[in-house]
Amino acid sequence: NNINILLLGSGDNQVEAQLEALKEDFKGNYNAFIGYDEKLSHIIYSGADFLLMPSRVEPCGLNQMYALRYGTIPIVRSIGGLKDTVVDIHENAGAATGLTFHNPTSDDLLACLRRALLFYHETPSEFSSVQKRGMMTLFTWQGSCNKYEALYNKM
Repeated sequence: NNINILLLGSGDNQVEAQLEALKEDFKGNYNAFIGYDEKLSHIIYSGADFLLMPSRVEPCGLNQMYALRYGTIPIVRSIGGLKDTVVDIHENAGAATGLTFHNPTSDDLLACLRRALLFYHETPSEFSSVQKRGMMTLFTWQGSCNKYEALYNKM
């Protein structure tokens, strides 16, 4: 498939070097910016179709929430705060806000990316609905407080 990938972030020096080396092999379809750049991250959110967050550990995660607000559909590993904030398109279509995968393996990640591409190309109206639903999703304390209050009253 003809896709473009833009990577922003930092981590293990060896992995960073490998990601930098890919620039030459995939010129025009891949670029990597190693480091942190707040302004660039928001430009990426505003222009991307998907945000990939294959976190091994993620206690909270804000990037997927920023992406949702911009209409960028998150592709995340279903763990921690990512599991709490992203509903998969195949788990609950009416509440879906993104795509998830469960195991931290390249096979699971690749399978999820293939699902994302099919979703993008084969169901454009549903893709648009998920984007809009993500932009309307609120992660305020008021929403959390209402849920806790309802649980407290139920008990």
